Amino acid sequence: MNAYLAELIGTAIILTFGGGVVANVVLSKTKGNNGGLIAITWAWAIGVFVGVFCSQAASGAHLNPAVTVGLALGGRFSWHLVPGYIAAQMAGAFIGAVIVGIFYGEHFRATDDLDAKLAVFCTAPNIRVIWRALFCEAVATFFLVFPVFLISSGTVTLPGVSGAAAVDAPVGFGSLGALPVALLVLGIGLALGGTTGYAINPARDLAPRIAHGLLPIGAKRDGDWSYAWVPVVGPLIGAAIAAGLARAIL
Repeated sequence: MNAYLAELIGTAIILTFGGGVVANVVLSKTKGNNGGLIAITWAWAIGVFVGVFCSQAASGAHLNPAVTVGLALGGRFSWHLVPGYIAAQMAGAFIGAVIVGIFYGEHFRATDDLDAKLAVFCTAPNIRVIWRALFCEAVATFFLVFPVFLISSGTVTLPGVSGAAAVDAPVGFGSLGALPVALLVLGIGLALGGTTGYAINPARDLAPRIAHGLLPIGAKRDGDWSYAWVPVVGPLIGAAIAAGLARAIL
């Protein structure tokens, strides 16, 4: 399977599981209404497990622009593959969000809480202190990306782009193994997810936020675009710090 297609499919799987569980918990008249944080963190972790498991052999299972940029900054991934990986991840996240929007369509229309509808697609801080939210996203993503540098081993051969030669790339999340990385995401959600909702992935937040604006889900609020830069910039900062520290100590 093409590496870009693998990134698209893997990210779409994550967003279908993750967005789906949030919809099940926060929307009206669902079977899982008010299921709470534990249900949300477990389903996100399972989505990561399945997404990594399905894509690791073909792409290395980055499934996150912060991981892709972090590996490139750390000298573990070719920069010429970065734009294609990020585009595939964004497309996959958008597709996953659209699937959730259609799947829970009647429940969106039955829900009066417009903030809850938006929460299915993207994150927001429970206490709105922007610098703190940026810090939280950076720290949570650091603890997502840094283990990739410490634990990862092995490479996957990826085809060249536009006639370029094939390259050997680190396996990314796939080198940790699907189950360990899923447990890592579960732990981050349980320990560090209470402030901002742990986006820790620019594609996971930005593409579904766009989908929210386009989908016919009944009455809805704006996309909270004044905050939207935080779950994009914060994870990239955390990934960059992880890459810099890894290069310094390894």
